[in-house]
Amino acid sequence: MEQRGSTIRPLAGGTLRFLCHKEVSCFNKCCADLQLMLTPYDILRIKRTLKLSSDEFLNKYTLPVMGNGSIFPMVRLKMRNDKRKSCPFVSDEGCAIYMDRPGSCRLYPLGRAASVRFPYGGDQEFYFLVNEPHCLGFMEKRQWTAEEWIKDQGVDIYNKMNGYWMEIVTSRNPRKKELSREKLQMFYMTSYNLDRFRDFVFQSKFLKTFDIVAEEIERIKTDETELIKFGMKWLKFALFGESTFRLSSPPPP
Repeated sequence: MEQRGSTIRPLAGGTLRFLCHKEVSCFNKCCADLQLMLTPYDILRIKRTLKLSSDEFLNKYTLPVMGNGSIFPMVRLKMRNDKRKSCPFVSDEGCAIYMDRPGSCRLYPLGRAASVRFPYGGDQEFYFLVNEPHCLGFMEKRQWTAEEWIKDQGVDIYNKMNGYWMEIVTSRNPRKKELSREKLQMFYMTSYNLDRFRDFVFQSKFLKTFDIVAEEIERIKTDETELIKFGMKWLKFALFGESTFRLSSPPPP
C-alpha cells in the first residue's frame, strides 16, 4: 500500500514500534489517496465478503493499470470521489471489510518486497517501514518483531497465496517479453476475474484437452483458493510454455 507523501526506511533491528486504534487521533487518515494494487487473493477475499461477482467487483471498485513497471495489466483499488479520495471501505468506525482487507493493508506499516529467481527457484524477500508524516501510531509504546506483526495481522496466508502469483509477475522467463495481447488478456482474466476463469475451465473443452486428475477437478469446483492456485499453474503453461499441464491422450482409433 502506498500513499502520497510516504517514505520508506529499513526495519532497524528487525523490530517496529507501532499500534493503530480508534483513540489515536490520526485514526483512518491513512485510508485515503492510496495507490493500492490488488492481488488475485485480495480480490477473492473482498468480493466474497461483499457477495459480489468478479465482474461486479471489478467494475465498481477497481481501475485497470498498465505500465507501472510491469508488462502485465494490474488493477488498483478505486478511491471515492470525495475531497480526501477516501478508500471505499473506510468508515468512522474503521474498515468495513477488516477481516478481509487486502494484504498490503494488513502488513502496514510494513512493506514487503519479494521476487522469484528463474530458473533455479527460491524466493527473496525483505521488509521495510512505510513512514507517513501524519501517522501517530509510531508514537505508541507497543513493539513488535516483523514476525510477530505478520502473525498478529494474519498476513501469512496472503503472502503464501500472493507468492503463486508473484512467480508469474516476476518471472524471468524469456517468453515474458514476447507475450501477445491475447496472452495478456488471459493473464488478466485468470488473475482477477475468477468467475470467468471458472467458466473457461468448466464450460469449454479445457478439461477434455488436458489430463487433470479427478481429485483436482473436484477441489477447484468447490474451493476458490484452489482455483487461484490452478490458475497460476495454467498461466505458467499458457504464457511461458512450462510443463505444468499435460495434454490428454487421444482416444484409441
